[in-house]
Amino acid sequence: MSEFLLCLNTSTIQPTPLLKKIEVASKAGFQAIEPWNDEIDDYLRDGGSMRELRSAIGDSGLKVVSAIALFDWIDPSQAARDECRRRMEQAAMLESPYIVASPPQEVVNLDHAAKAYGALIALGRKFEIRPAMEFLGFVSGVKSMAAAWAIAGGSGDADATVVGDVFHMLRGGSTVDDLLMISGDRMAIFHVNDLPVEIPVTAQTDHDRVMPGQGIADLPRVIANLRAIGYSGPISLELFNKQLWDEDPLEVAKTGIERLKSLVG
Repeated sequence: MSEFLLCLNTSTIQPTPLLKKIEVASKAGFQAIEPWNDEIDDYLRDGGSMRELRSAIGDSGLKVVSAIALFDWIDPSQAARDECRRRMEQAAMLESPYIVASPPQEVVNLDHAAKAYGALIALGRKFEIRPAMEFLGFVSGVKSMAAAWAIAGGSGDADATVVGDVFHMLRGGSTVDDLLMISGDRMAIFHVNDLPVEIPVTAQTDHDRVMPGQGIADLPRVIANLRAIGYSGPISLELFNKQLWDEDPLEVAKTGIERLKSLVG
């Protein structure tokens, strides 16, 4: 049994309905899922309830390890604050320990962002949920592990964590050795994927991600680095590949988990 919790980020098998994604993840052998707040909202609009959703997840033997995501939290309007609160409460109802705090597209003052992130953590404590700082390799500002940690660590809060992601590290111009700058207990969750050979890294989009082992990323080094920092949390398969979305979701999930298992040994 791997020391990592094998997780399916539900973006990998769009546009499958949420309850079907839960069934697929369980049948494929995943231990956990990462749902998106937007798809939870879609499920609720179609007549579902949070109680039924939580039961479906529990009955499938799965855990929710994070929800995605919080936006517009650095300089929030009252509407944005209320939306962050709503999304946190929603994730907490699914017993998720984390919710992803996504950065804006533009450059931000890191000290100011660190204070805002600290306030976000304080809000999360009301729901017993921890916002985890994300970086996005294709944005202008928070595009590296270093930037994400400048915000998270700069908050001075012991509950500050970051979200790691193979695609975003390489797309943002960093290397997978950036993982070595933090300790494992400061990594909330780690997203696994690969980057295709045929497209320049700096031109890639989320939809270009491919299955682990199909691209250029040194994934064995990624896993070695995670072990070196003492990380033993969830590793989550996160793809947005539209070709995979056209395939049978169970087969995609089965392929994904076999690749994760092969990777972690």
